[in-house]
Amino acid sequence: MRRKTVPGPPIVPRLRRLAALAVLGVGLVIGFTASSARAQSDTPATVDEFVPIIKVSGLIDPVLADYIERSITSAENDHAVYLVMQFNSGGSVLSRERFARLASRVRDAKIPIGIWVGPSGAKAKGGAAQLVPLADSIGIAPKSRFGRFGPNMLDAAAFPATLDDATIARLRNDTIGSDDAGLIGATAAPTIGQFLIDLPGFRTEIDNSGAQPTRKPVTPVVFSSLPLLSNQLHTVASPPVAYLLFLIGLGLLIFEFYTAGVGIAGVVGAGAFVLGCYGLDVLPARWWAVALLVVAMFGFAIDVQTGVPRVWTGIGTACLFLGSFFLYNGVSMTWFAYVAGIGGVLLGMVQGMPAMVRTRFSTPTIGREWMIGEIGTAETNVDPDGVVRVRDALWRARTNRATPIVKGAGVRVAEIDGLVLEVEPEEGAARDYRERARGSKTSAASERATEGTA
Repeated sequence: MRRKTVPGPPIVPRLRRLAALAVLGVGLVIGFTASSARAQSDTPATVDEFVPIIKVSGLIDPVLADYIERSITSAENDHAVYLVMQFNSGGSVLSRERFARLASRVRDAKIPIGIWVGPSGAKAKGGAAQLVPLADSIGIAPKSRFGRFGPNMLDAAAFPATLDDATIARLRNDTIGSDDAGLIGATAAPTIGQFLIDLPGFRTEIDNSGAQPTRKPVTPVVFSSLPLLSNQLHTVASPPVAYLLFLIGLGLLIFEFYTAGVGIAGVVGAGAFVLGCYGLDVLPARWWAVALLVVAMFGFAIDVQTGVPRVWTGIGTACLFLGSFFLYNGVSMTWFAYVAGIGGVLLGMVQGMPAMVRTRFSTPTIGREWMIGEIGTAETNVDPDGVVRVRDALWRARTNRATPIVKGAGVRVAEIDGLVLEVEPEEGAARDYRERARGSKTSAASERATEGTA
């Protein structure tokens, strides 16, 4: 009996299916690998390579110190190649503790710190100069000055000296320029671009398009400065601005005191006074000098009522000079600030304010003819100018004759010239003569009017 054989599945089709699956799997693996490789190759290798540049200008105050520390933190978080500070500072007004925290932040930063003292004519002195040696790279522009450390702001144990003793002794009271930059391990860099291309990690390429090959920066650079509000507070804390705002604020408040109601001058004066007080609080101001400025304005305000300079004006002037010249300890101002402050206050308080008060609280010149012939008293000697009292009001007066009038003597108003009364002694014939002259002119005018009517 023959055994019946059951045919199995064909071998070739099965192998084909296995081969197709294998090819498909290999294709998927190759495709995934290729896509991964392509994705990796499309990502720039220098995605985090950039250099932020911040501007450090003016005295280093709390606002600027916070800005420097925030910039360092931001650069660390963004994995910057370097953080460069463009320095032009004449010193620091920070306390020793606050300055030490700032110095520690600069020294212990997780990224390299570069400081470029520039552009040409810039400076780094005082406390600002003591920060510079803590940087990893230093550059000095031509005609810029570095040094004049002054008193040491940092503890020698916590901040070991990075310069030799001879250099420190020289820079304590002197400065150096780009020619001597090597003394502090710095380089002469006319521009910030030339300073950047020499920084470690800053990528450049050779540009052969010109007559000579030049190095062209490749690493991106990001410039930043103080935000608007912080910049305004930093500006207010500068010595001349704080001084002038303080005086302007006091002057406008006094002006508002002698006017009826509250106006724009009072609001502006209050704002200027508050900003001036903020600036003086940040700066190393001598508070006894600030008190002298307040006394000066108080003295001027007293004599504003009399209309002429008296004893209080002299006291106020002396206090104004002393308070202005001794206002700051270790911080100087330009002569322009002194001239603007002292000259403006004297001009406003001695000339402007008395005229304003008389104009504000008196009737206009037109229609004041009734005062002619009024009797008053000389409050000061009128020779030829002085002050008289007419109907319990003080007026600037001028004698209309060469005869001087002594204090306390009776006077008669003869004429009015704007805000100045022309007076004469109470006893005299000049008034009769002028009255006859005015009477003759009036009669002649009446006769001409009558003839014209006829």
